[in-house]
Amino acid sequence: MSASALNLTPRERLVVALDVPTAKEALAMAARLSGRVGMLKVGLELFCAEGPAFVRELQQQVPVFLDLKLHDIPTTVRRALEAVLKLDPRLVNVHAQGGPAMLEAAVEAVRVHRTAGGRTELLAVTVLTSLDREALAALGHAGPPEELALGYARLAHQAGCGGVVCSAWEAAAILEACGEGFHRLTPGIRPSGAATQDQARVMTPAQALRQGATWLVVGRPITHAEDPAAAAEAIVAEMQA
Repeated sequence: MSASALNLTPRERLVVALDVPTAKEALAMAARLSGRVGMLKVGLELFCAEGPAFVRELQQQVPVFLDLKLHDIPTTVRRALEAVLKLDPRLVNVHAQGGPAMLEAAVEAVRVHRTAGGRTELLAVTVLTSLDREALAALGHAGPPEELALGYARLAHQAGCGGVVCSAWEAAAILEACGEGFHRLTPGIRPSGAATQDQARVMTPAQALRQGATWLVVGRPITHAEDPAAAAEAIVAEMQA
């Protein structure tokens, strides 16, 4: 866990999801956002399409959150992490649903990387923000999303993860249960007046920060804006309101 994350500026807290299909578009967006945001999020689709070399090039402009949501048997996850940690992304994540042994294997891979001078922090995904109570019930979870997310957060905290990916609706409870040093990265952030799109549980930037979010992930309201740099600046201003 990084103590520096406790003193982030609003700009450093803003993570932009690169929801574009190609490296060319992603690098062009990075050039427009460099110096205006804290990180860029590279998801599974873009990473599979463009690969590690693209991530190396992207990180020359802006730090990267490698959002791969790894979820497999412990040995496979550890080895996969050992491969992607060669890129030294700012953040990488796994699914808390993988269980204690898988989380501990992931933590050990990151610990070894950081001991050797790496900077990467490990987050665990709790409950996807696209899932509401009805969707979780269909998966066999009778309780509310907040209850399930808190349970996964406690599991990740016990395993030694640096924090979790969670809805801003769960951030306050996770902060109380796991402490300030256990970080909370929150997708599903929409500026005031924006459409919710495919997220079921969303919150504005200012609301999310009040709830205890460490980092806020914003995608299309910035990347699909006529002027992405201006959209990012507006969200930073909204975070300070």
